[in-house]
Amino acid sequence: MKIFYAVQATGNGHISRAMEILPYLERYGSVDLFLSGENNTLQLNAPVKYRSKGLSFFYTCTGGLNYLDTIKKFSPLRVINEVKNLPVEKYDLVINDFECITALACAHKKIPSVNFGHQASFMSDKTPRPIKKEFLGEWILHNYARASQYVGLHFNAYDNFILPPVIKKDILQAEPHDKGHITVYLPSFCDEIIENNLSLIKDFRFQVFSKEVTQPVQKGNILLIPVDKTKFNKSLISCAGIITSAGFETPAEALYLGKKLLAIPIKGQYEQLCNAAALEKMGVTCINKIDKNFPAIFNKWINEKNKISLSLDHSTESIISFMMHNCTGRKKYELDLIYPELTFN
Repeated sequence: MKIFYAVQATGNGHISRAMEILPYLERYGSVDLFLSGENNTLQLNAPVKYRSKGLSFFYTCTGGLNYLDTIKKFSPLRVINEVKNLPVEKYDLVINDFECITALACAHKKIPSVNFGHQASFMSDKTPRPIKKEFLGEWILHNYARASQYVGLHFNAYDNFILPPVIKKDILQAEPHDKGHITVYLPSFCDEIIENNLSLIKDFRFQVFSKEVTQPVQKGNILLIPVDKTKFNKSLISCAGIITSAGFETPAEALYLGKKLLAIPIKGQYEQLCNAAALEKMGVTCINKIDKNFPAIFNKWINEKNKISLSLDHSTESIISFMMHNCTGRKKYELDLIYPELTFN
């Protein structure tokens, strides 16, 4: 079997998951990777056959999306050419981890595909949303990477096609312990903003994973560390708690390890607001911003006694097995239902 696997490279979560599931996919046949996006710091440790700048999101210094940079990097002509030239028709199975160009190519060529990953879980209305839904956010979740089949991943099995998170082997096999530091990974904030607020909390040590440094830098009670998979895993396994955005992979790993979690959803990223809603239902503390009240919020959070954990009832191997046994049929691609407005000359 020839498998086409499209991986979104905005952020690091999709790449981290891809590295974990790739060995299991390769048991079913040869896998060609398509990496799309340019806003990541992790490298995919596998040969990449197809590469694109994709449709990437960029961030401000203060925890939100940078709409201007995102629009400036978008090239409609490049996307149309890539859609036409991406050879999805040569594969027996197309797996799409929330990647737009692959979805458009499959629709254009009437090729079935599987949307596999966290975003696929939002095809169900049972998946948690914030109290106030956003029309544009819902439209993006449903239309950005439309497919003929869906296999979702989430903190809980909210629907019958939603499975548990894919947890890295390093985390699964780890023995968590507490060395007293707080791990921080907030990619939508600049280091200066993070430092200014964490430096006020003098009773704790912070290990901040940064896109701005190339080697560790100690600043008072704050250690800035370049983003690195091995170092981050080590920090997470041994931390007293973690402060991070309301993504999916990192919160899932923190909860699996039984670590205290403080989540700050990225402003303007609706999926993160949805994740925050799910986390809050589980008892996790989520806040909207870092401001002058942050030290008080931090102290309340770190002293909370409630322990929240995530249990897994599926292994990574069984998750891939589920997908391969339920989604490999060459079902008719209902183009009119998926992209009725799509035309290419």
